[in-house]
Amino acid sequence: MPDPLFTIRLPVRWGDQDALGHVNNAVYMTYFEQARIEYLASLAPDGAAWPGPETQGPVLVAANVTFRRPVMYPATVVVEVTRGEPGTSSLPLDYRLTVEGDSATTYAEARMTLVWVDRATGRPTALPEMLRPA
Repeated sequence: MPDPLFTIRLPVRWGDQDALGHVNNAVYMTYFEQARIEYLASLAPDGAAWPGPETQGPVLVAANVTFRRPVMYPATVVVEVTRGEPGTSSLPLDYRLTVEGDSATTYAEARMTLVWVDRATGRPTALPEMLRPA
């Protein structure tokens, strides 16, 4: 994975565990979601939720997660975000999840694709320029 564009640290909560004592697989999606939202917010103008006009925004259209190792409580997960090659209206994001103190081990990795849509019509629209490589 290339150098991350954005990194977030999130504490594993007691309630993130399942009956087997490790973080439930569905919770990883929440970790990736939080990283995605904070990454987009970091690119947005002051006070905006994400880049581009308020009448447009991202919709998650695809998600593929590979679980490598279980995360155990207590821990702090580290999620790194990189971008794939954007399309006209789509933006693939890649994620790598590690545990603080064990950055050499990948616990999960994912690729998720966003499509930028016009909120009024629900139809795809061009990605904001700030989401395109410089």
